[in-house]
Amino acid sequence: MSAVHAPRLGTRIHVGAAALPRVSTSLAVSAGTLISLAPSLLPRPAAVQGILTGVLVSVLWGLATLARRRRRTVTSPGTRAVAATAAVVVAGWGAVLADHWQNSLRTAMALPGTDIGYWIRVECWAGAVCLAGFVAARAVTAGTRRLGRLGRLGRRRVIALGGVLVALGWFVAVPAATTAAAQHFRSSNTEAERFLTGGSDPRAVRSYVGLDAAPDVASRAALAVRDLDRAGGFGRGHVVVAVPTGSGWIDGEAARGIERRFDGDVAIVGQQYSYAPSWVTFLFGRNDAAESARALFTAVSAHIAAMPVDTRPDLHVYGQSLGSIGGSAVFDSGAETAVCSVLWAGPPAGAVRTDGAAVLANSSDPVVWWSPTLLTRAPDLSRVRIDAPVPQWIPFVSFVQTTVDLVFALDAPTGHGHRYGDDQGLRLPGCGTAADAR
Repeated sequence: MSAVHAPRLGTRIHVGAAALPRVSTSLAVSAGTLISLAPSLLPRPAAVQGILTGVLVSVLWGLATLARRRRRTVTSPGTRAVAATAAVVVAGWGAVLADHWQNSLRTAMALPGTDIGYWIRVECWAGAVCLAGFVAARAVTAGTRRLGRLGRLGRRRVIALGGVLVALGWFVAVPAATTAAAQHFRSSNTEAERFLTGGSDPRAVRSYVGLDAAPDVASRAALAVRDLDRAGGFGRGHVVVAVPTGSGWIDGEAARGIERRFDGDVAIVGQQYSYAPSWVTFLFGRNDAAESARALFTAVSAHIAAMPVDTRPDLHVYGQSLGSIGGSAVFDSGAETAVCSVLWAGPPAGAVRTDGAAVLANSSDPVVWWSPTLLTRAPDLSRVRIDAPVPQWIPFVSFVQTTVDLVFALDAPTGHGHRYGDDQGLRLPGCGTAADAR
């Protein structure tokens, strides 16, 4: 009798074990969920949170699967059950803490709080991404095995070839997309129009030279000085060299704040150096920003120096984000003596000279946080203004969260994230003042 029922009993035990996730799978799910739910700098939309959770769980599950295949360990149903239960508890605990954190951010930024529907959408997105990752992994594995059986390419060669194809696609796609965006911008010149027509005080002067206005940075800088002089800009009490971001954008809120700061007795001049989005210029064109800022500053300061002493306006420098990187290059050659004051808004972490400059930076701005060093070292927040709850730095985890926040840094309300209001200009220091603009 025992011999007859033994196979059935053994089968039931095997099925019960197979119905439970492996220990490595439970660990991957709980770890991926916890990392994805760690405190962010900005409120996280449900779709973004779900996709992040799904991606991290899928990646860690894939790594656990590879490690398990190499070690070929066997665990009992009891161990699997304990691991699965612990994973559920940990994931639920992480969700409760994440809900509290997300609502604290939303309260600080005067945004609606989360509800049960938010977390249902998160789960749906996470499940969909995990399912897609599972299907894709199975398809890739099956294809690799077929190729291996044919003897044409080994698994390592397939992976290497895939990496090469992805790299080639990226190098082709990014320049193509950038060129297309550049062509559209050339035809519309939107940033120049916005800046030149967005003045808040008729007494103030604005001058902007586009990338196509002259063949090189020196010629464009000379043209900017001529235009500024022709418009009476050097007759104002203050001249502000505003360094644009990558696409040529100068924050209209900042410009209006500057005009209010000096009661209209000011001229603002800017010079474009790129058509590409700021992130592209940050990665591949920072030298263009620096070269353009130096050329414009040199031309403007030289013109002011040639004026009679009693008629010279005070010279200021302003830059936001990538503009602060280009602007800080102005002072590499000791130009501080010619400047009345300097203001950087939302400067990228570790990429800007802040000595002698006022810094306006939100604690919730991922641009201020993000740097490769964030993987292993806490960010320097000594010069930020606290505008929302500040998350505890966690090695690797904070880097992941901040990288995701970067994509949505401009979606925050003004005064949070990478959105700065007219207080940029209002807090431009007076001559010889280097106090933080908090």
